[in-house]
Formats: sequence, C-alpha cells, structure tokens
Amino acid sequence: VRHEGNQSIIPTFILLGFSEYPELQVPFFLVFLSIYTVTVVGNSGMIIIIKVNSKLHTIMYFFLSHLSFVNFCFSTVVTCKLLENLIVEDRTIYFSGCIAQFCFACLFGIAETFTLATMAYDRFVAVCNPLLYTSVVSPKHCCSMTLTCFLLALSYCKSSTINNFICGHSVIVSVSCSDPYISQMLCSIIAIFNEASSLVIILVSYIFIFITAMEMLCASGCRKTFSNCASHLTAISIFHGTILFLYCIPNPKTSWLTVKVTSVFYTVVIPMLNPLIYSLRNKEVKNTFIRLVFTKSLCHTI
Repeated sequence: VRHEGNQSIIPTFILLGFSEYPELQVPFFLVFLSIYTVTVVGNSGMIIIIKVNSKLHTIMYFFLSHLSFVNFCFSTVVTCKLLENLIVEDRTIYFSGCIAQFCFACLFGIAETFTLATMAYDRFVAVCNPLLYTSVVSPKHCCSMTLTCFLLALSYCKSSTINNFICGHSVIVSVSCSDPYISQMLCSIIAIFNEASSLVIILVSYIFIFITAMEMLCASGCRKTFSNCASHLTAISIFHGTILFLYCIPNPKTSWLTVKVTSVFYTVVIPMLNPLIYSLRNKEVKNTFIRLVFTKSLCHTI
C-alpha cells in the first residue's frame, strides 16, 4: 500500500487468466465448473464414506479424510475466482483479496505436501513396524504467514496486471514497485525446504517398505503390500511431479501459457484426481459408496 499526501492508495490487480482466448471463455468455464463439481463431490464423498464406515476408522483413513478436506479447500480457494473471471468482464481483485488467496493457497498447498509425507511414514510403520503402528507429527504452517508479511511490506502501483489466474507469490512480486529480492529469496528457501524434507520422508519410508516387502516369504503378502501403497505412490508422483516441473526446474524459455496450464493442473485438477485415485483402488470405499447409493435410492423408492 502506498501513500500520496494524506491519502492511502489501495492497489488493485487485474487477473488476466485465459482472457487471451475470448472465444474459449464459455468452454473453459464449463470444463472448470465440471472439474470443480467432481472435486467437491469426490472429496466430500470420501470424507462421508470414511465417517460412516466404522471399518475405515483407522489412522490411514484418518489421514486420507484430512487430505480430502485439504483438496476441497485448496480447489475452492483457486477455482471459485477462476470461474468468476471467466464469466465477468471486470477481472480486478483488491490487494487484500489477492493476499488472502495467496495465504490460503500456500497454507493448503503446504498442508497437502506434508499430509502426503505423513501418509508415507504411516505406510512405513504399518509395513515395517506393525506392532508400533501410530501416527506422528502434524505439519506447521507458519511459513505461509511469514511470506505474507514480506509481501505486505512491499509497495505496489495503484493498478497492475497479473498474467495468471491465481495470486501466486512470483506473480505478486513481479508487479511490485519495491525490490522483491528478500521476499523471493525467502520463498525459494521455504519452498526448497518443504519440498526436500517431504520428499526425503517419502523416499526413506518407501525404501524401507520395499526392503521389508522383498524380505517377505509369501509372494501374495508382497503383492498386497505394493498394492496397498500403489494409490499413495500415484498421488505422490502426480503432486510432486507437477511441483518439480513448475517450480524446481527453472527455464527462462518457459511461456506464460505453460505456467498457466501447469498451475491449473496443480491447483484445480489434482484435487479432483486424489479421491478418484484412492476410491477406484479401494474395495471398502467402493462397497461403502454402493451401499450409501443403494440405501438412498431405496428410501426414495419407498
């Protein structure tokens, strides 16, 4: 926020989103609305299924229900504004709204990162030390508030254009009138630490899981172990693969369109995929879903 004389200037941003394709605004809106609908139904359905089925009241499904909640919130923070910008001509967003979106997106993004890491450790304990099967440490999210404070300390012009659909850290500092070096450096350090620490937890956990599975005398037990971990490994690969492509592989030739498409996949598509990944490979979840649908249909019939 800048001050001119006795008046404070509240900066506003213009989120361009996909405005360079005016003829595709309606199709984009329908596609993203469909994805968001599936995300809401899938993640809320997963939470309900885990809640109503007593067989799913285990530590693994406790983490899975929290992952579904984080996916729902993450998608809502980003997709609702994206849908709005696709149907209105005025794409402005106030500085406070932009900062709020960044803060919540950062918070839920970090939550998903460490939830996946904790689930990997949970699988490690379940396979390698089943008698000591417990959960540990919940992630702390103070770093998102730290980054927000540094963004608030920067000064901004009265009106700036952001060539993206989300108020990410990099696009916010790109329209700042101040030197963003400290904020950018802090963001890089925090991002690298979060990504590296979570990947180390995941890698070490699955190394021990692999060793334990290979030592099993029963081939069916080994296959069952890998089958139980397959959904989690798929979710990890998609989530961290997208992050590494978007943030950890700097490429000056990367176009804004590539950044936007990758950001859409990271913030909009992945929250929709996670409940599908876990539900399609889980018989208990599928059976509970069928029972819920059948019971509801029977009640309406009666």
